[in-house]
Amino acid sequence: MDAEQARDVDALLHRLGIPGVVAPEDPEKAAGPWRVYDTADPATRRDVTADALASVAARFPEGRPGPMRGFVIPSEDE
Repeated sequence: MDAEQARDVDALLHRLGIPGVVAPEDPEKAAGPWRVYDTADPATRRDVTADALASVAARFPEGRPGPMRGFVIPSEDE
């Protein structure tokens, strides 16, 4: 994910109460890819991106409809 997507992921994790620190893979290159880590310290952090994404997916079970927009146009018979 890039920096813009990372902001969205960070906000979603925070909103859902899922632990994780979203940070660039290389702390010196914020323009590079980003991941989710267990701590902010680059020396000791562990990549938990897969776990964080699995936790998000578990909150939204398959088949649950998301937000929708549109109009219902009744037929002439109604």
